[in-house]
Amino acid sequence: MPETDRAVVETATYWGERQLGKGIVYAHDRPNFIANRIGSYGFRRAVHLMLDLGLTIEDVDELTGPLIGRPRSATFRTTDLVGLDTAIAVSENSYRNLSDDPERDVFIVPDLFREMARRGWLGEKSGSGFYKRVDGEIYALDHRTMEYRPRQKPKLSSIEAARLIEDPAKRLRQILSAPDKAGQFLWQLTSSILSYAAKRVPEIADDVVNVDRAMKWGFAWDAGPFETWDLLGVAELATRLEGEGREVPDLVRSVLTQGEGRFYRKRNGADEFFDVATRKYASVPERPNVVLLPKLKEQGRTVAANPGASLLDLGDGIACLEFHSKMNTLGEDTLRMIHRSLDEVRKGFDGLVIGNHGPEFSAGANLVLMLMEAQEGNWDDIAMVLRQFQRLNLTIRYFEKPVVAAPFGRTLAGGCEICLPCARVQAAAETYMGLVETGMGLIPAGGGTTEMVRRAVLRVPAGVDADVFPMVRFAFETIALAKVSMSAEEAFGLGYLREGDGISMNGDHLLADAKEVCRTLMRSGFRPPLRQTFKTAGERGLAAIEAYLYLMKSAGQISEHDAHVSARLAYVACGGRVPYGTDVSEEYMHDLEREAFISLLGHPRTQERIRHFLQTGRPLRN
Repeated sequence: MPETDRAVVETATYWGERQLGKGIVYAHDRPNFIANRIGSYGFRRAVHLMLDLGLTIEDVDELTGPLIGRPRSATFRTTDLVGLDTAIAVSENSYRNLSDDPERDVFIVPDLFREMARRGWLGEKSGSGFYKRVDGEIYALDHRTMEYRPRQKPKLSSIEAARLIEDPAKRLRQILSAPDKAGQFLWQLTSSILSYAAKRVPEIADDVVNVDRAMKWGFAWDAGPFETWDLLGVAELATRLEGEGREVPDLVRSVLTQGEGRFYRKRNGADEFFDVATRKYASVPERPNVVLLPKLKEQGRTVAANPGASLLDLGDGIACLEFHSKMNTLGEDTLRMIHRSLDEVRKGFDGLVIGNHGPEFSAGANLVLMLMEAQEGNWDDIAMVLRQFQRLNLTIRYFEKPVVAAPFGRTLAGGCEICLPCARVQAAAETYMGLVETGMGLIPAGGGTTEMVRRAVLRVPAGVDADVFPMVRFAFETIALAKVSMSAEEAFGLGYLREGDGISMNGDHLLADAKEVCRTLMRSGFRPPLRQTFKTAGERGLAAIEAYLYLMKSAGQISEHDAHVSARLAYVACGGRVPYGTDVSEEYMHDLEREAFISLLGHPRTQERIRHFLQTGRPLRN
């Protein structure tokens, strides 16, 4: 409310952003505020359209998920997670308290929902909702018969064609213009939501920025309603609405007549939005402690770039290495840019942050290229790339200036390995970190196995005569079982993060936090660690693990190839067949890593695993 003390607002904002890690939006005191108002409206419209067009629940979820920039859980899977009773309560609250809303009837709870609630089909909490699991298989509700049946793949011709289009604007335009049911459904749904949002400002919020942020942060949309208006073309959408005899919102007409035909524009390098109150453009409010790499690129702060990665100037003497390949997989382009970045930092910066804005930090190596090289027998080339990656990671570990990794989301395999040698890691709270190579029939060979063993063994203080095998076994099991942290906090327990590493509760603050960590290290007189050897478990440890693997295989708990992969991993983790307690160097361990990796990559069952994963997205147990 306008009379609220500004200091109270600022305190609550700081607490919400820094402690809870949430984006803050400013809404008016209206029923269901912003996101639930628009989101529940869109949900009800989707249900009405499904019934009118004769679509299935699977069809709707296929159409309202990643295809149009929405979460994978889409419409009905999301409702199962939230709970149908909650969805009904939101609808009833909207209908009861929005007597002045011309589209109030959209919020009337459908008979389908009432019947499901009567039967207790509320979603995950009750075991049945729009979907349920039967003997390990997912069944979907047939809303026409009110019976569950095995989930069916949608048969909508325009979907497959749209999937081939990477540009989100082109993909959405194509599917909205498709003449089949998919196109009809999405056009009616999208145009209704966009129009509804435009009619609700300034009722629910002062500006379009808070509406867009609410939908992106609250419902995980890739683009908010007004960003989508711009994406599709405000004039084009308005013309199509008029052609169908539908109302064009006043706000949209104002943008077309008093603005530049867009809700957002760039002016002198700054982002501006069309202000509802003044009917002029105003600056988008800056969010403190948020670094936007695309904005830095627009300002000409790219130092170097290639197809796999870029080096940007973050300011204050800190550079940022950004991955931007598909899923940020690591290929030769990325490795070249890592090398170039270290050279540039050595010459003209005080430190380096490794981070990006992609959907994942990095999913690891490019499996497609790796499999192709293996099938063509290019073993020398594979060994050369592995050696290059190992040396780069060693360079990072002993680099004279601080290197800070800023992982988030999936940080797997090579993506995890690039973090391990960094001076510090500043991780997002939601970081899923792990060395998962054994699932593909391989072992970590970019220095990951070596670093995990080194960290484990060096937990024993210098001069203390203690058995290192339990530490080696811990590192071995973490890698062999492909353990992935379910959060950054859990990554500490698995050994992927160490004392001194940090967590950013708000992912939007991650790069700024990592930059500050880098600056703090430099100001405090950063010195790289000294090179040192470490003890191995040798033949004694290897024999113990091999006996354990034999028992596991004999009991049918692991497959023959699992045992083979784990045995090669054990050989590396124990330092080979050397006497117990032998001191080894990282370079020695790296040689073992490469040899084991190449041997496993040449194995038919490993190649079968990789092919199966590339084709299905699921691991193969062979």
